[in-house]
Amino acid sequence: MKIGIDISRAFVKEGTGTEEYSRQLVTHLASMDTGADKFFLYVKEGTKIDFTLPSNFSVREVRGNFLWTQWHLAWELWIHPVDVFFVLAHTIPFLHPRKSVVTVHGLEFKNCPDCYTWKQRRILERDTRFSIASAAKIIVPSENTKRDIVKFYKVPLEKISVVYHGAPVVSDIEKKNNREVFNILFVGRMEKRKNVARMVRAFGMFMQKMEESSPGCGENVRLILAGKVGYGHKEIQKEITKSAYGKNIIEKGYVSEKEKEKLYADADVFLFPSLAEGFGLPVLEAMSYGVSVVTSRETALAEIAGDAALLVDPTREEDIAYALWKLFVSLEEGENLVRKGYENLHRFSWEKCARETLDVLKKWK
Repeated sequence: MKIGIDISRAFVKEGTGTEEYSRQLVTHLASMDTGADKFFLYVKEGTKIDFTLPSNFSVREVRGNFLWTQWHLAWELWIHPVDVFFVLAHTIPFLHPRKSVVTVHGLEFKNCPDCYTWKQRRILERDTRFSIASAAKIIVPSENTKRDIVKFYKVPLEKISVVYHGAPVVSDIEKKNNREVFNILFVGRMEKRKNVARMVRAFGMFMQKMEESSPGCGENVRLILAGKVGYGHKEIQKEITKSAYGKNIIEKGYVSEKEKEKLYADADVFLFPSLAEGFGLPVLEAMSYGVSVVTSRETALAEIAGDAALLVDPTREEDIAYALWKLFVSLEEGENLVRKGYENLHRFSWEKCARETLDVLKKWK
């Protein structure tokens, strides 16, 4: 069988969850015994592959830039057809093989429309609707996203396969062993959908409660925000500016993998009360670093976190603040979540993700 895969997203600089998924999936597919099947990996011209590929994997550099997917990639598939075509990030070319498979990571723009501009919603709706209708099979990263696709697009259940993403594998973590500084960490895009403005207000409520119970103890508490700027960032900055505890809030911007590792190593709590997620890879990332997690009980986050996190109503600042307070005053509570977090990680692996994805690509009636 000839299997073509658009892996262009795997090499996007300063990538987020979708790019991490693309890269991990391809590298683990390449490490598997895939028998006699041949894989054709489509990338943009000039892309450098920095991992080893077996003999049955070949890279196809597709020229062009403007309308790369809809014109240049479509033309490549037309002149060099494959048996199955797989798109890792829900944009199928208008001209595509009959046996096309797409991964839809989530319908956040449906569940949280106010978190996107009108133009963003229009483009996402157009591309998602077309890909869902055109694909012969759909892969999703959670049961929650599967329900959303059925709800919004009336897709038959048998067309959708749930394949969980993997979890990071981290070793030799040198965690801090004191409570001189209490670090609350957020890693993600600084945007409205991630609920950062409300997070800042909740942090203020948490700090106020600490000052009331023990004056001066909040001096060494920090909220660290790491991630690229997104839609709604101005509102976030306004909340930080007017916060009575703005000096305790640190914006790091986009951080490298090495910087992120240090932030996790120094973190006491990972705060991720996002309004809408199709999976929630940062939650697993935090657990892999041995950090206790506070996250949303909405969308896919509760499904992914299980009982290994404190789940809060993301629309209630007092819920978020109370969860932070609970972890601040109880070392035992935090240690219990860390232990459960390590146990929860066993449900997720990139090897399993690659194996189950390959099963979807190869099984046809």
